[in-house]
Amino acid sequence: MLQINCDLGEGIAWEEQLIPWIDAASVACGGHFGDDTSIQKTLDYCVHFGKKAGAHPSYPDREYFGRKSLKIENEALLASIFDQIERFEHVRKTMGMDLDHIKFHGALYNDAAKNPELADLLADFLFDHYPQACLFVPPESAIEQAAANKGLPIKREIFGDRAYGDDYKLRPRSEKESLFTALEQVEKQIKTIFERSSILATNGNLIPINADTICFHGDNQAVLSILPQIRKKWWS
Repeated sequence: MLQINCDLGEGIAWEEQLIPWIDAASVACGGHFGDDTSIQKTLDYCVHFGKKAGAHPSYPDREYFGRKSLKIENEALLASIFDQIERFEHVRKTMGMDLDHIKFHGALYNDAAKNPELADLLADFLFDHYPQACLFVPPESAIEQAAANKGLPIKREIFGDRAYGDDYKLRPRSEKESLFTALEQVEKQIKTIFERSSILATNGNLIPINADTICFHGDNQAVLSILPQIRKKWWS
């Protein structure tokens, strides 16, 4: 059964209402959003509802919420990612929680999916500092291959509220209906995943999917009403 995860710790007002319907939270830790207080708040909810949590580092880019590719020297990028994860680690250790996973955010996630050099850089970094941490990766991506080459534990992640091209890449948020906000859109995505082990791309092609976890974006307010319905129907 697919694990449900959600990108959280990003200042949304309805976070506490979402967490009962997920299995794990990816918690923003200072790159695109967040500080010790916001991490603590999200982890408090996770503890209360018995959910797992992982670190969600990004490009150091609060201006654009980590959703634009950033030209940054490798050393500076890795130093920022390390600081972000360690910020999360400090808070979760004080709470006696385990580190469930690491998941890159936004443009960094997408760039690592298609850029082998960046993927290798990040995989080497994780191998050096967090070799036991499970890394969420998009299927058929450069970062999946790089992580596999280093022997890192991975979970292949797909998205329940985002549109895909037939190259396995998420369609840009600038495109119309790239973010699903209607139950019917999400229902169609989930049905295709469960019944055909595939995703229907925007051009109508079916792309086979091998996945371990499915993400819904916490800042997509429509998920607040959609996720309970989806969870009850497909995960019961």
